[in-house]
Amino acid sequence: MTAKSVDVLLVGAGAMSTTLGMLLKQLDPSFNIVMVERLNHVAHESTDGWNNAGTGHAAYCELNYTPMLPDGSIDTRKAFAINSAFEVSLQFWSYLVQQGALPSPENFIHPTPHQSFVWGEENVAFLRKRYEALSQSPLFSDMEYSEDPRVLREWMPLILENRNPMESIAGTRVRYGSDVDFGSLARNMASYLESQDNFELLLGHTVKDLEQRDNGQWRVELKNKTTGDDEVINARFVFLGAGGGALPLLQLSGIPEGDGYGGFPVSGQWLVCKKPEIVEKHFAKVYGLAPIGAPPMSVPHLDTRIISGEKALLFGPFAGFTTKFLKQGSVLDLPKSLRANNLKSMLSVGKNNMDLTRYLISEAMQSHDARMDSLRKFYTDADNDDWTLATAGQRVQIIKKDKETGGKLEFGTEVITAADHSLAALLGASPGASTAVSTMINIVERCFPEKMATPQWQKKMKELVPSYGESLTDNTELQKRVRQYTLSTLALD
Repeated sequence: MTAKSVDVLLVGAGAMSTTLGMLLKQLDPSFNIVMVERLNHVAHESTDGWNNAGTGHAAYCELNYTPMLPDGSIDTRKAFAINSAFEVSLQFWSYLVQQGALPSPENFIHPTPHQSFVWGEENVAFLRKRYEALSQSPLFSDMEYSEDPRVLREWMPLILENRNPMESIAGTRVRYGSDVDFGSLARNMASYLESQDNFELLLGHTVKDLEQRDNGQWRVELKNKTTGDDEVINARFVFLGAGGGALPLLQLSGIPEGDGYGGFPVSGQWLVCKKPEIVEKHFAKVYGLAPIGAPPMSVPHLDTRIISGEKALLFGPFAGFTTKFLKQGSVLDLPKSLRANNLKSMLSVGKNNMDLTRYLISEAMQSHDARMDSLRKFYTDADNDDWTLATAGQRVQIIKKDKETGGKLEFGTEVITAADHSLAALLGASPGASTAVSTMINIVERCFPEKMATPQWQKKMKELVPSYGESLTDNTELQKRVRQYTLSTLALD
């Protein structure tokens, strides 16, 4: 059995692992890093182009990031946090483009206006309040709002086509939103990493076992799917960034910090149109309000999507229930994840979220006509024959212990780290890859604290992300300077 020793082992070859690999290589090129991927290709699960919406989540258009509070006010905290986090991603990508570590930005990111659209007087009132609350911040000062059908027709002609003129409607727009091909981004980062010294990418390798030795290092046993051979890697630090597959690996590690965590898998589907005369009428990502009872990931949106240079329209997502943790996973993933330490929280969530489960099953059972009826609420003239159904990637939402209810279901992301900083795992989904850089910087800070405290790493981090250590929300001058830098470098405005 072959064995090798490395500084860092990255499990999974999607947006998260490639981002962490790029960060660590920039901070210390001498790091010996191995990336392991169970598939034979990089970024072919959740990160792959058609497995996600490709929205550069900046909270410009996503209405679920700004809920209305009981007193009628708008809660903007999550929107500000997500916007600031996405700005961090834009800064890092800009640096990599300038250094030649990423290709020209049109290879992975495209300027696509981010818009919100609602109908009905109550929803119009909500969107107006949202705009008033957000536009006071420099982060959202360029947001536009209108209830004028003539203006909205300019912004989103396909949606306003043959719409009832008596209907109350409203929309917002930020012109420099983005459509991101995260699959292309991850593959380009992986390609760059492979060109560096002390980096190795192992495709077609699955993790069989994780065990921490007395010296603090992790002994990771792999199975080479091509040869059938077992291989061993001894790593000082392990990152579990395998999307839905991260939870079983976290459980396999046995770290106490992972006790009690479970997963609630959710599948997704899109309606896709590639008919040129329709595609050319719509150039935006337009988000609406989620149906009552729908999970946050099911906020309906009609998007321009550009993957490998091909332009299409995408509408959805339509959620569904599954027991798989990965698109190319097993129906046994969910039952195999049950443990004595998470059974109570899993059963509690199941009991308290029966409405959600019924909703997901009903979504999965919808006919093509029913899905098209949902689309026609956005695009009145949509023809069934112009749209086909595509399966999106799997998402595993977090289930964790809760003192009051026994267990709670969360729709965000969470980083779990071992007490000795030798292992980190990323669980959850939204907003996912859009905030990968901010999330991975957090892992670097938590798991490499001594190195992060050095002047060398602090200086380099400021090169990678000029706003590092400062608040874009509080520092207007910095926010304007950073935004001008990223929009110009990435050709987004």
